[in-house]
Amino acid sequence: MTRRSTTVLLTLLCAALVGSVTTLAQNFAVMPTPRAEVDWWMGRYYANVRQAEAGDVDLLFIGDSITHGWERGGLDTWNKYYAHRKPANFGFGGDRTQHVLWRLINGHIDRMSPKVAVIMIGTNNASSDTPNEIALGIRAICNTLRALLPKTKILVLGIFPRGTSPDNWLRGTTAVVNTQIAALADGEWIHYLDIGSAFLEADGTLPASVMPDQLHPNERGYQIWAEAMEPTLAKLLGDQPVR
Repeated sequence: MTRRSTTVLLTLLCAALVGSVTTLAQNFAVMPTPRAEVDWWMGRYYANVRQAEAGDVDLLFIGDSITHGWERGGLDTWNKYYAHRKPANFGFGGDRTQHVLWRLINGHIDRMSPKVAVIMIGTNNASSDTPNEIALGIRAICNTLRALLPKTKILVLGIFPRGTSPDNWLRGTTAVVNTQIAALADGEWIHYLDIGSAFLEADGTLPASVMPDQLHPNERGYQIWAEAMEPTLAKLLGDQPVR
């Protein structure tokens, strides 16, 4: 870990605790943690490090399996909307906020300078952490990016809806988290966008035709994501929207 990364680590952990009664020992969502027990995880991490060190990235996606899936079901949409924008996909299936924090701190991302970083993370924390803890984890990620990539604009996406029905308990957790992380937006460097309603039917149900497992978008779901995000993303990048 570089000296700069160590300083960032101490800074983000302190910042994540401000205004919270949760102690550091209790909130694992803000404790940078690798997933070395997962066979493919370190290999993908090292590939990301090499891409970061090369530095030729304007658009950085950060997240879990939902972001990782741009390389599978979302590939055609990715090629249409992002391939010409010098993108990098730092999405890892199964990751939680603490895993993203570890990757960013240890990934030498200060050698790159993307125009925009898109963050969508937190759904995997829902089974083990409170909404407040999850929101603090996302805040810590934003603090890390601001420290390591001071010229990069951050687009924080609201966590996507889960479960078929609107009364699913995960919807409630997501709603609380999204309300808290919306407050991270400062109108200059950190921006917030909630596109969750774009995936839902008029009655609030999440159709299998968009997310077959009520969590991961399919090809249609990624198209909905790209279309809903494009006006905001193009504005932040300073280029023309893809149509």
